[in-house]
Parts: sequence; C-alpha cells; structure tokens
Amino acid sequence: MNDKTFLDELLQEAESKEAYQTEAYYDLILLQIKNLQGQIANNFSEAEKEINLINNWTLSRNSVLNERTQVLERKLEQFIRERQLKTLELPNGVLKLHKSQDKLDIDNMELFLQHAPAEVLTIIPEQVKPDLSKLKAFIKRRPVPAGVSIIEGKEKFSYKLRKEAEDGGQEEAGLETEQPSNLRAVI
Repeated sequence: MNDKTFLDELLQEAESKEAYQTEAYYDLILLQIKNLQGQIANNFSEAEKEINLINNWTLSRNSVLNERTQVLERKLEQFIRERQLKTLELPNGVLKLHKSQDKLDIDNMELFLQHAPAEVLTIIPEQVKPDLSKLKAFIKRRPVPAGVSIIEGKEKFSYKLRKEAEDGGQEEAGLETEQPSNLRAVI
C-alpha cells in the first residue's frame, strides 16, 4: 500500500528541508573559510608592503651613513699618508698602509710561450699554460720573459676597529676595510 498519510508527507518535506538546510549550513562554512583565507592572504600582502617600506627606508638611511663613513675613511687615509707611517695604533683601532702584491699580465701568449723557460709552465696533456706563481718566483731571480708585463701593486689603506669585550678588555673586530690609494677626497 502506497498510501502516504498527511503526516508522512509532512515528515518527508521536513526531512528534505533539513537536508537542504544542512547543506546550506556547510556551504556557509566553506564560504567562511574562503573569507578567512582571503584575510590571511591580505595580511601577508600588507605585511610584505610594510617590510618593503621598512627595507627601502633602511637602505636610504644606510646609504647616507655609508657615504659619511667613506668620507671619514678618506680622512683617516689622508692622515696616515701625511704622517708617512705604515701602521698607526690608536685606542679605537689600527690604521695601516700596505702595498698589494704585483700582478702579472701575459700580454702576448704566443711570444711568451716561445721564450718561456719550462720551469714557469704547467703542462697538461695537450695543453700548455703559464703557472703564475712559478713565474713570479722566476722573475725575482731573472729578467721578465718576453710577452709578460708586471702590473705593480698599489698601496692600499685599511683599518681595523677595536670593540669592547664583555669582560671589559679590548678585542679586535673582524672588520677590515681596504680603500685603493687613488681615491679622491670629496669633502
């Protein structure tokens, strides 16, 4: 018998509305999750904008400080050069002038290889190339081989800063700055 009573129909209608409302409820939960994830993404985006703003501010401030540091470094270099000293120890650091090593430049490889003694060459099967460290040692005892020129090392300025150690003593910071001697002071 398929006779549905009025109560059965009402019950079936209520159950279908409940299922519909249940699906709608869970769909609203999905919508809420979507909105929350959008807010999270927005927070990251805003934070990234703030980070970029702070980084740009820091770079602009530090570029000014770097320029001031370079002016002061040039004053230190000028001071030690005027005193004609190689090293000057001061309470807050050490100033130094030192000559860098000479560099070799092979101007004409063919000419060099024709006149180079075997002791200044490194021979790799099917390849011959100059051994610059051996060549430097060779030049100290004998004339410069043809095809080679010496680029004389330039005098460089450097300094090391001292910082206070936690126990009250002095310790040297690992900071060393070198400036080529051909800098022009712009003050």
